[in-house]
Amino acid sequence: MSEKEGTGLDRLYATVAARRGGDPEQSYTARLYTKGSAKIAQKVGEEAVELAIAAALEDRDEIISESADLLYHLSVLWANADIDPADIYAKLEAREGQSGLAEKAARNNEGEKNNGV
Repeated sequence: MSEKEGTGLDRLYATVAARRGGDPEQSYTARLYTKGSAKIAQKVGEEAVELAIAAALEDRDEIISESADLLYHLSVLWANADIDPADIYAKLEAREGQSGLAEKAARNNEGEKNNGV
């Protein structure tokens, strides 16, 4: 993929996915992979909280910065789980035109069916 192909998120994903198996002494991303899924998930949670705080404070620059951090860590999480951004795009596309309330209700009903309720 050339630098101009795909979205910024696609390019970010390609970069972090390429770091899997890399030298953890040379790459923060490779180091995250060696720490495993729980640590990667923890970092996603931390960045999400930092973004929420920036949003609550209405700090535009911090919202931008924390959004970038969250997207980076989310890309690492996806790559670690062998999930391509195209999988996420497909899920979003499937939800297009559907009311958010209806979509949430459908997910809640599925959860009840799967839990024997």
